[in-house]
Amino acid sequence: MATRISASTEGKSKQEKIIRTLSFSLLALLFVIGGSISCKKEAGEEMALGEEGHLAKEGIIPFEGVVHVGLGKYLFIPESSGFDIIVQGLLESDDVSTLVGKEIRGNGAFSPERPSILIANDIEVRESGRSWKNIFTRTEEFVTDDYLDLEARDEFQVLKNLTYDKKEGWEGKERAKIYGKLETETVTEGEEEKENFWIVVLDSKDNEVGKIIVDNFTDFSQYYIKKLRFFDKLWFYITIKDTVEWRVRRRTGELFHADVLFNGLF
Repeated sequence: MATRISASTEGKSKQEKIIRTLSFSLLALLFVIGGSISCKKEAGEEMALGEEGHLAKEGIIPFEGVVHVGLGKYLFIPESSGFDIIVQGLLESDDVSTLVGKEIRGNGAFSPERPSILIANDIEVRESGRSWKNIFTRTEEFVTDDYLDLEARDEFQVLKNLTYDKKEGWEGKERAKIYGKLETETVTEGEEEKENFWIVVLDSKDNEVGKIIVDNFTDFSQYYIKKLRFFDKLWFYITIKDTVEWRVRRRTGELFHADVLFNGLF
C-alpha cells in the first residue's frame, strides 16, 4: 500500500514538474514573442521617424558651381539644374553681384509650390587657397516682392494685333505679355548719362508693329535679361501704364509706357 502511495506521490510529483516546466516554457515563449513584437514596433517607429526625416531632407537640395549671374537677391549657376537661387538677406560681401565668376556651394530649400527656385540656407565661397569660407546663413523668410511664379504668369493676357491708331488694344488692361526684343539707347542729360529702353513689339513674322517705352524693371526681370542674354527675342510680362499721345504714336510708333516684371522664353 505504502509502495502504491509512494508510486502515486512520485507520479504526481513528475506530472507537476512537467506542468511547471511547460508553464515556464510557455511563459518564456510568450515573453520572447512579446519582446519581439515590442522590438519590431520600436524598430517600426524608428523607421517611420527615419522616413519622416528623409522626407524632410528631400526639401533641401545642395548646389555647387560658378556663378554666372548675380543681381538683387538672385543667383544663377548653370550646374544647379535650372534653379534660380534666392539669397534672402545680406551676404558678408553685402551684394550678390560680387559672387559672379566665383565658385560657390551651399544648400537650398525646395518647395513644390515654387519649383523653379531654391532659397539658399547657406553659401560658401571657394577662396584662393582652395579652402571654403561661409559667407551667408539665412535668418529671414523668403519675401515674394518681385518674384513672379509660373501660376502668376498664366494670368497675363497676350497682346495681339497692336497698332498705333487702336489704343483699345491695350487700354483697360493692367497686366499683359508681349513678344519682342529689347532696344536701348544711351543719352546725355546735363552731365549724366542715361539709358532709355523700349520693347520692340514683333508679330508672328517678326515684323515690327510698335514700341513700348519701359519706365522700370524689377530686379527679377533684370536678372532674367542677364540670364537669357544670348536670346534677342523674349516674352515680356508687363504692367501697362500711360498711353503715348496720338501724334507721337503715329510718328514714332511708341504706344504706351510700361514696367517690366519678368521676361522669359515663353
